[in-house]
Amino acid sequence: MKREDLAGGIRECLQRLPAPYAQHYGVVPPPPPEAGVMLGDAAARHGQALSALGEIAALARTLPDPYLISRVLSRQEALSSSALEGTHSTLNELLVVDEDDQGASHATRQVRDYARTLEQFLPQACSEGPALFRLPTVLALHQAVMQHDPAYRGTPGTLRQDVVWIGGTGHIAYSTYNPPPPDQVAACLEASLNYMQADGMQQMTQSLITRLAIAHAHFEAVHPFNDGNGRVVGRLLLPLMMAADGQVPLYLSPYIEAHRQDYYAALKRAQQRLDWPPLIGFLSDAIIRTVTEVQVTRQATQALKATWRQRRAFRKGSAALRALDLLTDYPVLTASRLGHLLDITPPAAQTALAQLCQVGILTERTGHARNRIYAAEDVLTILNRPFGEEPALPDPSS
Repeated sequence: MKREDLAGGIRECLQRLPAPYAQHYGVVPPPPPEAGVMLGDAAARHGQALSALGEIAALARTLPDPYLISRVLSRQEALSSSALEGTHSTLNELLVVDEDDQGASHATRQVRDYARTLEQFLPQACSEGPALFRLPTVLALHQAVMQHDPAYRGTPGTLRQDVVWIGGTGHIAYSTYNPPPPDQVAACLEASLNYMQADGMQQMTQSLITRLAIAHAHFEAVHPFNDGNGRVVGRLLLPLMMAADGQVPLYLSPYIEAHRQDYYAALKRAQQRLDWPPLIGFLSDAIIRTVTEVQVTRQATQALKATWRQRRAFRKGSAALRALDLLTDYPVLTASRLGHLLDITPPAAQTALAQLCQVGILTERTGHARNRIYAAEDVLTILNRPFGEEPALPDPSS
């Protein structure tokens, strides 16, 4: 870590690391600012992002659950956030493991844990608000997400006792940033959580988007765990903070993954120089583009369902017809899952699946006589497209 890369206020926060790294220093980040932050060049994008939050809130009011626009979106968030940390899976693998855990890889189980943890804590964020952000919550988040990581050093859900560094080539001498010494982690994390609880002036002087950027950068600077910091709280806390603020939670990791170099550059500016506008602008862009992506995906899936209804004269109220509305959230499912979702008997579920397979809406993937898994391939084609790419719809005449 080069001292010349650090602003004067950060150089004053350097503290010598313990042996065997006593020749190096870690940054004990100052508490997040509560005063207003000048947005500079980010002001216009920040305003557009606030408008985008209003658009997604209007959409959410038309849905049964305004806080979970799509079950699949939370899984895409888990995939992208995990990929940024080097843990890779695919949407297909993740949706299959939701239905059948046998044979799943460690990586897929880790990504699934992230998605399930997000869904578990979102209702809590909605009910508790910013009071959710306390130490037991952060420890529980980390434990839940990292429980299936065989390479994790230590016990998931406990603060690090080791020196860590960011960047470089595996040696601290070439790092780009050194988080605080282990004995300072608890106090620095407390400052992060106090800020997220929004009991101070920041609730009046800073927008939610500004607070997202500052909280994210400060938490990442503290780096309270040996591994999983970005996945578990650095990015997972973004939708939780939105929900706690009464907003629709957006999943920004797909955008972040698609623009990772810009993300790292903005994060570095915030941590090394307390230069907030680049990261505020980046998250503003992420919100704008993510809202657009949600709208485009929703329009595509609605058009797809209209195409499906032309393939067969479905009986009104039939299980097959009712299943069409579920397939965008459950594009991979079993007869048991469908029966549970529609509250129908196993034979009725099998009949509905057979009808949907006959007209090409579903495809049976396993070839087994039992424990079959069905997939809506047209939905997966839409969902698996690269971020920002136009969705491909099937030919209505096919």
